Amino acid sequence: MARLKVTQVRSRIGAKPNQRETLRTLGLRRINDVVVKEDRPEIRGMIFTVSHLVRVEEVE
Repeated sequence: MARLKVTQVRSRIGAKPNQRETLRTLGLRRINDVVVKEDRPEIRGMIFTVSHLVRVEEVE
């Protein structure tokens, strides 16, 4: 199964509360934090919610 590398590139300051919670749920705490997640519809939805705050790459 494919995996996604998610990097936080912008601050959560000024983001809506649901976006802050989404970043926390993904495991991102500060700028340049990186997490690797399985490519599942739930994760894709979370990434879509905070797409302006993160960068996503596909890894093998």
